[in-house]
Amino acid sequence: MAAPQDNFQWISTFLDAQAAEAGASQNTLLAYGRDLKDLTAWLEHRNRSFLTATQDDVEAYLIDCDAQGLARSTRARRLSAAKQIYRFAFEEGWREDNPAIQIRGPGRERRLPKTLEVIEVDRLLEAARETGRTKADRLRNTCLMELLYATGMRVTELVSLPVSAARGDPRMLLILGKGGKERMVPLSPPAREALSVWLLVRDEADAARETKGHPPSRFLFPSRGKSGHLTRHRFYLLIKELAVTGGISPDKVTPHTLRHAFATHLLANGADLRAIQALLGHADIATTEIYTHVLDARLQELVLEHHPLADGNA
Repeated sequence: MAAPQDNFQWISTFLDAQAAEAGASQNTLLAYGRDLKDLTAWLEHRNRSFLTATQDDVEAYLIDCDAQGLARSTRARRLSAAKQIYRFAFEEGWREDNPAIQIRGPGRERRLPKTLEVIEVDRLLEAARETGRTKADRLRNTCLMELLYATGMRVTELVSLPVSAARGDPRMLLILGKGGKERMVPLSPPAREALSVWLLVRDEADAARETKGHPPSRFLFPSRGKSGHLTRHRFYLLIKELAVTGGISPDKVTPHTLRHAFATHLLANGADLRAIQALLGHADIATTEIYTHVLDARLQELVLEHHPLADGNA
């Protein structure tokens, strides 16, 4: 198959294949697109293209990224994008080589994820019950937070949940994760109660919209926006607001922090690492193992703060 002559056709064809064959999420596709457009601009400035670039070109691009002061994680991600598009090009017969295959990346910094204490999660849940212009808003916010902490879902999985998954007072939620992979996650009694109450209010509002000629929403958390459901950005702003209301530094709280808290609290209470991996939808157990380091660091911190011999003055 002849290779596209235009760099942006390379990117477009690659992204289409990632969506259709690999089941890549919209966020993954957007990240690939941003990184590959940056590489394209760099190559074109030097009269090069995806078709003509050599290993030296790709290495020079990464050196330039380093010189710009880009984070190691950003440089690693950009190299990964280059490797992926060139692997695709090789498989499609666009090139007879992969100029990025032998390049070693800078690696990723092993940062421990931020988490929350149980009491801080309790404050966020309480804040959700008090935050919102209307009673419906407060019930929705409560349901969002209870589900997030009860399941450890990614924020995209949460806001795009189909309402069909929540029917019939479920003990388990079916979640569609990365790459189109499904997993079952149990619901806690508080989450089930919040879900049941929200469904009544949500269905009433949906029925009222239908009487005005609007089609019913298929999402648990509907919105009038283009996506049809509450957006990741809106939920991000909401959780910052809840942090302020709950007396927690908003810098410490993001939607993903609740996912980390879910995993860390399970591990602290004796849950099996493999079970946590399944609940989080991690493809690799090594990703889940980071929470053992979080727990070790927290236990060490507790000892240093509270042990009578920790200050060395005893």
